Amino acid sequence: MNPQVHSLFDTQTCTATHIVFDAPGGHAAVIDPVLNYEPKSGHTSSKSADQVLEFLATNQLKLQWLLETHAHADHLSSAQYLKEKAGGHIAIGENITGVQKAFKSLFNLESAFPINGSQFDTLFAADEIFSIGQLQARALYVPGHTSADMAYLIGDSIFIGDTLFMPDVGTARCDFPGGDARQLYQSIQQLLSFPPETRLFLCHDYPPAGREVCTHTTVAQQKTENVHVRDGVSEADFVALRQKRDSGLEMPYLLIPAIQVNIRAGALPEAEDNGTRYLKIPLNAL
Repeated sequence: MNPQVHSLFDTQTCTATHIVFDAPGGHAAVIDPVLNYEPKSGHTSSKSADQVLEFLATNQLKLQWLLETHAHADHLSSAQYLKEKAGGHIAIGENITGVQKAFKSLFNLESAFPINGSQFDTLFAADEIFSIGQLQARALYVPGHTSADMAYLIGDSIFIGDTLFMPDVGTARCDFPGGDARQLYQSIQQLLSFPPETRLFLCHDYPPAGREVCTHTTVAQQKTENVHVRDGVSEADFVALRQKRDSGLEMPYLLIPAIQVNIRAGALPEAEDNGTRYLKIPLNAL
């Protein structure tokens, strides 16, 4: 059974959130939901998440899963907000524990902050099978962008996180803690081994001038057109290209707030004794 997919796009962070469901009135998963954040003021809002809730309500869908492909550095997750409003289990790959360990140290988080992934309801192992109503899904381990990236195979579609972008944009960076360009190449080859008509749903799109935003592509398009990793590009050539590009990239402008929230499964830090929640900025550490 193939999924029905409704995609939303947040223009501030260029993030695609996908609502995957078996049928109207059935069950749904939400993949990579966004919590809006204004860095100048430190204000959060639920504008994007409320669009998800509106679609779920209109189509009478029961929210079963909130799936994260990885701990994002470019947007805050609204998984906790959506769980509070509509239920569902928050899930991510089991290697999130290594990401938590690295960033707990960088941000010197509270000693009680657990690095065992317990903030999430489910930690998927590679190739673990789960269900979304009548849909069967499989968690695919696709490291490289980070050490903990997962993709989700659901029917004729794969939700690939930050492994690949549209063919005219290329591939994800690999210079975060635990990132590895060789691993990313192998993960991409795994994804491109699926049938050519397989739909690949993206987490981001950064369209060049003159092209509209796209939220999915196909295996065939990626193999013939991707500017970084189309057929014929060797692992050595890809690694050299990726490392050269990564060496000149700026840090994502929401990395500092996003990581602190996303390793908590989308929860904000606990309020301090004055009732206010705080995020940390490590000086001269990145």
